[in-house]
Amino acid sequence: MKNHLFAKFIMTVIIASMPLLLECQTTSDGSMPQYYFQDFTIAKVIMKNGQVQTPNMNYNTVTEKMVFTRDEKYYDISNPEMVDTVIIQDVRFVPVGKAFLEVLKGTEPSLLLQYKGEVLPAGKPAGYGGTSQLAASTYLSSVDLSSGRYNLPIPSDYMVKIEPIYWIRKPDGMVSFTNEKQFLGLFPEKSDQLRIFIKKNRIKIDRNEDVIKLVNYCNSLSN
Repeated sequence: MKNHLFAKFIMTVIIASMPLLLECQTTSDGSMPQYYFQDFTIAKVIMKNGQVQTPNMNYNTVTEKMVFTRDEKYYDISNPEMVDTVIIQDVRFVPVGKAFLEVLKGTEPSLLLQYKGEVLPAGKPAGYGGTSQLAASTYLSSVDLSSGRYNLPIPSDYMVKIEPIYWIRKPDGMVSFTNEKQFLGLFPEKSDQLRIFIKKNRIKIDRNEDVIKLVNYCNSLSN
């Protein structure tokens, strides 16, 4: 009965898009660098209707989608609008549009982290004596994104470059930043106090815990 209910959930609640009829596998070094976690593990999927499911899941930083496995096949969650929260290894993700973002701070103003992954050839940048971008173009053009092939192992001579983008969710909308200058530009009336706080506390925008401190301090200036 439990397996039957889970299968029904897969087909009617998650409505996965175009499963890949290939067995799960890993790259030659045993890794799948496009995924947030090293392995697929039991996740807690909280639906907006209150239902809770526990499939094996991982987060794909290239497609920004939640991926789950069943019968050794990969599936995307194609209807994120039905999902409230996904929790994997105590890390919370919420849907924003078609993507899932990590929740760094849930209270107002909430702080979310978007992972923008890009598949690139490993080695030196393109140019004289460098890795040819044609190799990447050839590989990427053979990848049918609509069928979710970025869920499969990436060849060992390619790498995944991830650009983190921070988002602050405020009552009037969401704003993003990737560096200190952009953050200060969001709060020009507080920029002087924020600069002092950043310098005094040696805040680094590439450290999540520092960004949380900075957002909390910024919010305290409003109170």
